[in-house]
Amino acid sequence: MLTRCALTLVMTLSMMAPALAGDAVFRDVRYSGDDGGPAVDATQYRNPVVAGFYPDPSAIRVGDDFYLVTSTFGYFPGLPVFHSTDLVSWTQVGNAIHRPDQINYGEKEELTRGLFAATLAHHDGTFYIANTCFYCDRGNFVVTAKDPAGPWSDPIWLGVSGIDPSLFFDDDGSTWVVHNDVPDGKLRYDGHRAIWLQRFDFGKRERVGERILLVDGGADPATNPEHIEGPHVFKHDGWYYLTAAEGGTGEQHAQMVWRSRALTGPYVPSPSNPSLTQRDLNPARPDPVTSTGHAQFVKLKDGTWWAVFLATRPYRGNQYNLGRETFLLPVTWKDGWPVILPRGERVPMVAQRPDLPRNPQPLPTSGPMAWTERFDAPTLPLSWMTLHPPQTRWYTTGKTGLTITPGMPLGAFGTAPGQPSYLAHRLQHHKATLETTLASFEPVEGELAGLALLQNEYGHYVLGVERDAQGLAVSLYRRSGREGAKTGDRLARIPLDGKQGPVSLRFRLDGPRLEADYAMASGEWKPVATGLDASLLSVETAGGFIGNTFGPYAVRR
Repeated sequence: MLTRCALTLVMTLSMMAPALAGDAVFRDVRYSGDDGGPAVDATQYRNPVVAGFYPDPSAIRVGDDFYLVTSTFGYFPGLPVFHSTDLVSWTQVGNAIHRPDQINYGEKEELTRGLFAATLAHHDGTFYIANTCFYCDRGNFVVTAKDPAGPWSDPIWLGVSGIDPSLFFDDDGSTWVVHNDVPDGKLRYDGHRAIWLQRFDFGKRERVGERILLVDGGADPATNPEHIEGPHVFKHDGWYYLTAAEGGTGEQHAQMVWRSRALTGPYVPSPSNPSLTQRDLNPARPDPVTSTGHAQFVKLKDGTWWAVFLATRPYRGNQYNLGRETFLLPVTWKDGWPVILPRGERVPMVAQRPDLPRNPQPLPTSGPMAWTERFDAPTLPLSWMTLHPPQTRWYTTGKTGLTITPGMPLGAFGTAPGQPSYLAHRLQHHKATLETTLASFEPVEGELAGLALLQNEYGHYVLGVERDAQGLAVSLYRRSGREGAKTGDRLARIPLDGKQGPVSLRFRLDGPRLEADYAMASGEWKPVATGLDASLLSVETAGGFIGNTFGPYAVRR
């Protein structure tokens, strides 16, 4: 039975136009990935628990259930919501931003704008997600739902500035917003930020009283800590605990903890800070996990504590294509202070599972996996996305597969109104094979349809069938950097001599190495290009702070 959220998407898709001449019909998309690593037995789990571009995790417990939300930036639907009963095996149940008219990301904004770090909360039978819409007109907001699968409400704008709002419901029934913002007065250094507290009345939808400064700078202001952000408040054993990350979301990322007897402070930093970091370790260590932080603590029914946090898995130096991923570790308490990982210890890739009933998982979110999506349902699966909310009718799904009408180039996104005709799925492995079969496509000159592998507007590969002045061909394009043609540079062209049958297209990734192939018959793969540089799609090279996606794409130049 469809949820109300799914019914909304059904109605949206049913309004889309039927296939037209020049539309591309995709039979399916196929994915397999395996990054190896140590074996896992029945008592263990593998980190990350949600692999790929799932940053800024926020997790809560409601009874016997756990829920998780992560960031999505310029993608739509936004803010995926996951469910689990064991904190390890997560299944996506919805998206908090699931209606195109729910919130406007900004038509001319880059992919790294939009929906920033979200925080999940639950109070008196209602779920709340607080979030920042970066470069939107009104900034910080909250959406609510009775069911985490949706539907979620329209935004309730908080009227507080800065980023990373988080809600805290105190014992007296009051509601508070804790968030990042610049401090009052002149900034002492680049990256100088503060953590603020503001009371909010959801009945009247307005702020109450003046905002209160909780932390100015970070855990040790004398060291000029940069970009303190992602704050959360929770109460334990009569203390109010404040947690926040500092050092930016790169290799200097670290999680800090403070506590106070009063919600409004003063807050004292933990003597064991940071509660989590990998910044002190040898950069040359094998199989590193880096950039740990942006954690949230979760208390289980048995009194044990765990934390979800983001981290990255570089394949070379500080190069990674997967973005920031969701990790899980137990929390220990020492002298009244929570510690996720003692300083100097490495994040384990395999750890002991929580003492909880195993949760069925239809599709793995970590470790080896393989799947095929045929797009034969009336709606897109929850994990598929577009760049910004769709405003035009450019794709349909159904029994014949996925039909896409060619649109604007990926390289033009964020510089002009409009939206590329691109359906995106997160890349979840450094070693992965991505395939699609283009069942039918009769392009006019200047049209291309195929498979895209994307970091952002300035870094992507496109492998597709196109018609140019010489005729029909399989072509490979690459864009690397802000300068140059928005359609990218053509690296290879293989003529098809007028052949109109189905064409399969494939990317094979192995860390920084990328191969591109095509096939006119099942299994008969032929190379298009070998030894391509996938590190061009890393954050270090392409810029930004998101992860790679891939999927069907059609363009009219």
